[in-house]
Amino acid sequence: MSEKSESVAAWEALFRAQVSVFRQLGEGFPTAELSFNEYDVLFNLSRLPGRKSRIRDLNRQLLLTQPSVSRLVDRLVARSLVRKEADPGDGRGTIVCLTDAGYELFRIVGEAHADHIHQIMSAGLDADQLDQLTRLTNTLRASSDLGR
Repeated sequence: MSEKSESVAAWEALFRAQVSVFRQLGEGFPTAELSFNEYDVLFNLSRLPGRKSRIRDLNRQLLLTQPSVSRLVDRLVARSLVRKEADPGDGRGTIVCLTDAGYELFRIVGEAHADHIHQIMSAGLDADQLDQLTRLTNTLRASSDLGR
């Protein structure tokens, strides 16, 4: 098998595994209070300093188009899970901030979601394989981020 064929085969395997796991996670998402995508916004904000982000930077972390992210954020604002503020450094920009209520809901849902993730991932991989998968995917992501 050529290096090119090996690269394509590895990509196909990674992509198909990701789709399969993602479907399982979506089907078994632990609450009707949040959609999987809404949870993803809260998750990303929870990991950032001050639990806030420019909307365009947040958009880079999500698997949604920019207009979809804006609509999703508006729905979260309406539920008081996030708030929007003007970006002091750019009058055209918007900062999205995770509220205390949003963080609390994220924590509650996140615990059940983590249990589901563990169930799925540990069903097929042992601890050493999970560690190896983490290292490999982190390396791949870091190398692909260099090309940006």
